[in-house]
Amino acid sequence: MVPMVTVAPDLARPRRRRPTTYAAVLACVLGLAVGPALGVSAAVARTEPDTQRKAIVDKRISQLKGDLDDTSQSLAAAAAALDATNAKLPGARAALAGAQGAVASADTRNEEAAAELAVARANQAKAELELRSTRGSIDGARAQVAAFAAQIYQDQGLGQLSVAMSATSPSDFADRISMMGTYLDVQKRTMGDLSTAEAVQLAQEAHLSALRADSARAKAAAEGALATATEARDAAASAKAALDSLAAQQTSQTASLATRRAEELKQLRSMQAESDHLKAVLAERARLARIAAAKARTRGTVGAGGFLSAAELGQPITSEYGIRFHPILHIWRMHTGLDFGGACGTPVYAAGPGTIISAGRAGGYGNRVVIDHGLVSGVDLATTYNHMVRIVRFGGHVSRGQLIGYEGTTGMSTGCHLHFETLENGRFVNPRKWL
Repeated sequence: MVPMVTVAPDLARPRRRRPTTYAAVLACVLGLAVGPALGVSAAVARTEPDTQRKAIVDKRISQLKGDLDDTSQSLAAAAAALDATNAKLPGARAALAGAQGAVASADTRNEEAAAELAVARANQAKAELELRSTRGSIDGARAQVAAFAAQIYQDQGLGQLSVAMSATSPSDFADRISMMGTYLDVQKRTMGDLSTAEAVQLAQEAHLSALRADSARAKAAAEGALATATEARDAAASAKAALDSLAAQQTSQTASLATRRAEELKQLRSMQAESDHLKAVLAERARLARIAAAKARTRGTVGAGGFLSAAELGQPITSEYGIRFHPILHIWRMHTGLDFGGACGTPVYAAGPGTIISAGRAGGYGNRVVIDHGLVSGVDLATTYNHMVRIVRFGGHVSRGQLIGYEGTTGMSTGCHLHFETLENGRFVNPRKWL
């Protein structure tokens, strides 16, 4: 007989179900399990009616939920966290690649803008030099014109009469007339050059003004390109830092998940040991019951089907009896009962009359009650009620429908539910056989 244990005081208060737990876990495993399990290609899926696709997905989600009912929240949370990080990594890598591409483009534009600015500044410098040369020429021409005017003033004019009057001989007169023509020609050319230079100066000043505007635009464009390149490099650095952080987080979470998996497997081994112990106890009770029945020349005559009442266990059934593949541990394991969904605090009643032979904390089973129903149809029938938040009946005889506790999520459980098992002579069987 299993020693009687009592429920811990902190488990005596009903707790509400936390629906977000299943949401996080299902988000973690849907990417791994839904696609392969459905066996439907993307092309086929697109051709199916929406209602049919939804039914398939809903069914798979229900199966996954059942698969994870008896999984520890720490393992489910670790798997969900790692899956969330893995989901972010492609986006982070794409963001970094995009940022690096933007840096390359911005750097190219920055180099082009810098080259354009250099050309604009060179053209401006050349124009300024040409303008200074023109202004120098104008200043020289103006000085010559001023000197000519001063000479006229000093000589009181340069008319032919003045020249003739001042000549000392006919040859001197001829020389003076020739010199006067040459001087006038030079002065005429000087005045023409001055006029041309002044026109050139006006054109050069307008050209220089345009070049200065070009230089200003090129400078603004270069500054903008430099700012864009700087921002792109900053964005790339941020993207790389984000990717590095996710990579480090992934490494940490992978290690954490490995630790949680090891702990989960250890819990499963502990649960198996607990189950083996219960089997041994129930097998012995069955042996003794058969001996007692033989001595009394009686045996159980109640039929199997319908002996236990499903109405006492709550609804709906969220996971069936049978072997299944664990989506996180990646192992095959036997689901030894039926899971009944419901909010934490939902009353749990005895499915049939019998004797409580064990009640209390049972490792991964959480708060557990075991009822031995005695010989039924030639076998010793027992039922177990697991993961309860609180037990209210710890021993003695119970009748069908008598309150024994409240539904919860203790032990290895990701959400509120009742894990219900049936054993024949200490061996698990599908509870539906007896409901």
